[in-house]
Amino acid sequence: MSEKKASGDATLEIKVLGPGCKNCITLEENTKEALKQMRVEASVDKITNLAQIAGYGVMSTPGLVVNGKVVSFGKVLKPADIIKILEKTM
Repeated sequence: MSEKKASGDATLEIKVLGPGCKNCITLEENTKEALKQMRVEASVDKITNLAQIAGYGVMSTPGLVVNGKVVSFGKVLKPADIIKILEKTM
């Protein structure tokens, strides 16, 4: 099985926003699981700096950013929900 990149050669950049709480960690794990299920290669970065998080306009964590766009905040998405979001993005 080979992994595919999103949108041909475009790299999917995902950021998980949160100070490191349990919900933030769970969202990061669920995001990685969703990517694994989709067999999609992407970078997943964790942003814990509150000023950077606020810079995205997110006041309630955890937040999920895909290719610079906030797609979710204030809730822990399940892998299936993340897959739906990523499919719309790609």
